[in-house]
Amino acid sequence: MKCSIFTLTILLIATAAVFGQQDTPTSAPSESGVSKNGATESGNDGGDKKLTVPSAQNGYVRPDSKTRFKSYVNGLVGPMAAGKHVALAGFSTWRNSPEEWGDHWEGFGRRVASNFGKNFIKQTTVYGLDESLSLDSHYYRSERKGVGSKIKNALISPVTARTISGRRVLGVPRIAGTYASSILAAETWYPARYDWKDGLKSGTYSLGFNAAFNLVKEFIWKK
Repeated sequence: MKCSIFTLTILLIATAAVFGQQDTPTSAPSESGVSKNGATESGNDGGDKKLTVPSAQNGYVRPDSKTRFKSYVNGLVGPMAAGKHVALAGFSTWRNSPEEWGDHWEGFGRRVASNFGKNFIKQTTVYGLDESLSLDSHYYRSERKGVGSKIKNALISPVTARTISGRRVLGVPRIAGTYASSILAAETWYPARYDWKDGLKSGTYSLGFNAAFNLVKEFIWKK
């Protein structure tokens, strides 16, 4: 129960930050994708952006507030997010996990709803803390060509974030959002045999999966 209250507190703070944050002026990309200093930006679902910056330090330009909010919305209900939730629900139904939910359509529906619920908690927490702390938790592919640099970038991105200047720091928003969503789900709507310890395990697995998917983005899927 204490862990549940703790994660609820994180969620409330993050949600408050979403509606109470004030945008910090930066040299961010405009609506056209061109920043004030001439940088260009491209991306697919808002969660993976490739920046081409002629003069910015570290090759990073912080997206503007409109772009950041659009990324948040896409992370909630975008086609890629929805497809992932449905696919994971199908896999879990095939494995019948949790078994209390069954392996038929009703269980599939509960798993889809659960995935959307966990994602809402995660994305809202990450976005709110990003805005309140002026951080950027989105994944950016490495600008370096070396294999080692790409692997390092993929593996550390789930637990790091970028400041306005582009410097990497501990990724408190994503870490908090990942564990808060998993723990809260285990303590509330999951079957009674689940508790916060299962949420911790699930959150750790999720961070590991993010790192693995980042490797795919670095070397295979480069859109």
